[in-house]
Formats: sequence, structure tokens, C-alpha cells
Amino acid sequence: METALKTLFYKHYGHSPETVTPMKGDGSNRKLFRLQAADRSVIGAVNSDRHENEAFLAFSRQFRDCGLPMPDIYAQDLEQGLYIEEDLGDTNLFQYLSAHRTKDGFAPGVVEMYRKVVRLLPRIQITAGKTLDYTACYPRASFDRQSMLWDLNHFKYYFLQLAQVPFHESALEDDFQRFTDFLLEADRDYFLYRDFQSRNVMVRESDPWFIDYQGGRKGALQYDIASLLFDAKADVPFGLREELLTLYLDSASELARIDRARFLKYYPAFVYIRIMQAMGAYGLRGFYERKSHFLQSIPYAIRNLEYLLRTTELPIELPALMGVFRSMVGSSMLRQYGSASLKLTVRIQSFSFRGGVPTDDKGHGGGYVFDCRALPNPGKHAAFANLNGRDAAVVAFFQKEAEVDRFLKHARALIDQSVGNYQSRNFTDLMISFGCTGGQHRSVYCAEVLARHLRERYDMVVEVLHRELEKDESAVPVT
Repeated sequence: METALKTLFYKHYGHSPETVTPMKGDGSNRKLFRLQAADRSVIGAVNSDRHENEAFLAFSRQFRDCGLPMPDIYAQDLEQGLYIEEDLGDTNLFQYLSAHRTKDGFAPGVVEMYRKVVRLLPRIQITAGKTLDYTACYPRASFDRQSMLWDLNHFKYYFLQLAQVPFHESALEDDFQRFTDFLLEADRDYFLYRDFQSRNVMVRESDPWFIDYQGGRKGALQYDIASLLFDAKADVPFGLREELLTLYLDSASELARIDRARFLKYYPAFVYIRIMQAMGAYGLRGFYERKSHFLQSIPYAIRNLEYLLRTTELPIELPALMGVFRSMVGSSMLRQYGSASLKLTVRIQSFSFRGGVPTDDKGHGGGYVFDCRALPNPGKHAAFANLNGRDAAVVAFFQKEAEVDRFLKHARALIDQSVGNYQSRNFTDLMISFGCTGGQHRSVYCAEVLARHLRERYDMVVEVLHRELEKDESAVPVT
């Protein structure tokens, strides 16, 4: 391979390279080398898949014609499966963000880099997508039903079976068909990059450059932005994902008419299929081929699934598939691959028993419900009737009661034990509920005290919801 690349280099430049250095491989069969001479450094690629090479070379030239930051192609020999391309350096976006990750998320420079990437993506999909020659696509010209079913079955056989996640095959196949029908309703007249993730974005002189689009084809806009924002080990902060999605839609709307409501209707489904595609790859490379570093992405993908189950709803019923996702989210084994250290989110809620006990239908099912009705009740006193457990007078009332202090000490001891265990096992969701008669005083106070304790003691996300208070506030007319 090295000799053949040296020959191609000599034919193009008129002299031989001084060094030929193998580069770290990716998940494909392609081999990359850095060829260096005194006057230049280029990348040489060797790939026996001629169709894949033809797609990459054709797209590269077409993207360059559109003024997009893709590598220039200097020389090629398709008969031998060789080509020489522009050297974009050694730093991809994943390496860049890993070197600049902070305790609270991404450093400002990383956030700005993601913004640049997100602004450029619609130019790839829409502007270039209008002029691309899609006859170069391989292995399919579009992300059609066949492509989707390939990904879904790859997920089923290489991930679910090898990870020993239980499923009912016939019911799951029925859901795959309904899921695919739904995805095919989305507008699909754009370029779909296919593997738009942090390792396929190079960072050179503070600007992003794009590689590995040889699997591109026609498809929906949602897929590529989902790939970037839910890129497992990149672990983009969830708040930033929302900001970047809005920026993406703003940028895309400058180039085409985008129905945002329709885009968002299908977006979660494309996030799901992208996660399943990636997990199929983790299973093939990790479980089957024994390349353990692929397994390190699994806990992050599980956390992404957990987030989707908690925050999104699909307008179609997929009981078997959602059951599989819940089994995966509840699996301690899947959360503990590699060295991942995921941040725990504790969801604390106050409620009234009159309205029923809260259910945890979107977390992994773990948590506590504490009954505060045995505690002293300030609601019996007229002075506190219109106040709640966050008001200073009510807080002072509880702070004088030894029973309340003992109750909270016992609750904190139980919760601290679970928090330590959950963090060691990469569990990312814990639900804790405090209930009383009206959901106004005792449960609210206990929820607030616990939230303060957890925020002071642990590096975690603490969310607080006062169910009955929010109902009352939403019932107040706006003037």
C-alpha cells in the first residue's frame, strides 16, 4: 500500500515523499497515511471498495465547487483504490472539545465551533444538495425504507441480541414498519450526510472542515443535526443542544422554506433512528469484533435514550420498541461499559395525596416517595393558610419543629446512600417525591431542603417541581 501511494505521489508531484506514516484507523476498512515531503504534507487513502471511493471523490469535488470546506482531491487511481487528498491536520472536533471541556460543559471556544458547524450544515444539505449528482451515492441513492430497515435490523441483531436485551421479534418488526412509515412522511429532498458527528469534523485554524461523507444520499434534514447533537461520547450539554437546534433552524430557514412545527414533529424520531444506527455499530465493532473502545460510547447513548423518553412524545404507538428502550435504560450493565462518568439528575417533586402519587414513567423507575402527613401542619393555622413551604414564615415554623428535622435526617441518609450507588453505576436519573395532604406546606418545604442539601454536597443536576403550586399558578388569570 505504501509503495503504491508513493508511486501516485511521484506521478502527481514529480518527486517522492520523504516519509509515509500510517494514521490511526476509524471504523471502516479504509487505510490512511500521511505522506510528507519538504514542500508539502498530504493524506493518502487506500480503500478496496471502488464504489465508496467514487462517491467520496465525486462529492468532494462537488462540495468544493460550492465553496464548502471539504478536502481538495489532488490525485487518484481508482483501479488500485488509491487517492491523495488535502491534509486537514490531526485535530477533529471530538478531540478539540475533549481538550476544552469544563466542569460545567463546554468552554466558549467549543461552543462557538459548534455554532460554526451548525451554520454550515444547511449549506451542505440545502445549497449543495440542490446541485449534487446523486448518481454517485452508495450504497443507496436515498435514505429510503430499505436503508432504514437495514439500520433497524442492524440494531436488533448486533446490539440487542449481543447485549442480551430481551425483545419480542414479531412485535418489534411490526413497530419497525410503523416507525419507518412515520419517518418516510418527512420531507426528504435534501443531502443527508449520514455520519455527521464530531469525529468527522476537523478543526483547522479555528474553522471546521468536513470529511467522511461518502455514505451521503438524499434524505431528511432532521437526521444530520440529530447525529451531531446526540453524538454519544461528545456528550453535548442538553441545554446547548436546544440552543444549537434553534440556530440550525434559523440558518436553514435562510436557505429554504422550513415549516418548524413539521420539522419538530419528526425530529425526535430521527434522533431515535440515529441512536439505533450508532448502537448497531457499537455492537458490531464492540461485541462482535471485540474492539472494546466502541463499547465506551454505550453509557452515553443510554443516557440519550433516557433523556428522549423523559422529554419527548412520538405521535405514533410503538409499544415493543419503547419497551426495548426502557429495558436498555434500566440496565445497570449497559451503563457501566468503559470509563464513562455521567452526571446524575435528581428530580424532586412535592405533591398532594389527593391528586395521586407521581409516577416515574420516563426515568428508569428508581426513587422514593416520602409521606409528610405525620409532620406538624402549619396549614391548620390561619396565619399560614395562604402561604407555602417556600415562604419565610413557614420555613421558620418548620425549623422550630424537632420532628421535621428528624424526618429529614432519615430521608437524607437514605437518599445519600442511593446517590452514591447511582453515581458509581452511571445511573442518570433518580426521582424523589414528598407528599402531604394539600401539597402546599410540608411537602414543599421538605423538597426545598433536600434540593439545597444535594446541590451543596454533590456534582449533579437537581430539578424541583411543586406539582400543586404549579397548578395554582397556572390557574391565575393573566392581566
